[in-house]
Amino acid sequence: MGKPNSKLKPEVLEDLAQNTEFSEHELQEWYRGFLKDCPTGKLSVEEFKKIYGNFFPYGDASKFAEHVFRTFDANGDNSIDFREFICALSVTSRGKLEEKLKWAFSMYDLDGNGYISRSEMLEIVCAIYKMVGTVMKMPEDESTPEKRVDKIFKQMDRNLDGKLSLAEFVEGAKSDPSIVRLLQCDQGPPSSSSCDQ
Repeated sequence: MGKPNSKLKPEVLEDLAQNTEFSEHELQEWYRGFLKDCPTGKLSVEEFKKIYGNFFPYGDASKFAEHVFRTFDANGDNSIDFREFICALSVTSRGKLEEKLKWAFSMYDLDGNGYISRSEMLEIVCAIYKMVGTVMKMPEDESTPEKRVDKIFKQMDRNLDGKLSLAEFVEGAKSDPSIVRLLQCDQGPPSSSSCDQ
């Protein structure tokens, strides 16, 4: 069964090439790698957490990985298939800033109501702090998850309603690139981010 499944069907390949930032050749390579790691064609949350944890050996990435998994799992079936994987990877690795911000917004908006509350932001930021462990030195005004959330809300919550809309989130991040660093640890050049560990 290994051979017939090791290549994407032409119609699937064409569809993914049109809907992602990857070439057909890159898609075939990613697909082979995905099947090698996930022979069933599906990635469970436990497998995802294990893989994600390898990138953060000095902290606990499990909670943050659950949030990333939820955002990758577009159809909510508690598994990630190749299409979900490659579409999310396309946005996070090659998407335009606005696409990345919309994707990040969906991860922070835990209840899917179209807003990020302070408690939702705090849950994600706490997960980030656990993930990076003690390997990063934080500025004093970001020394705790609560301080980081306060800083983000002070800069983004334009109408002071205690929640962030997608528009506030995107505008805030675009108007101040340092906010992107506050939101996610993988943005910006390595020398400018304290989360690159």
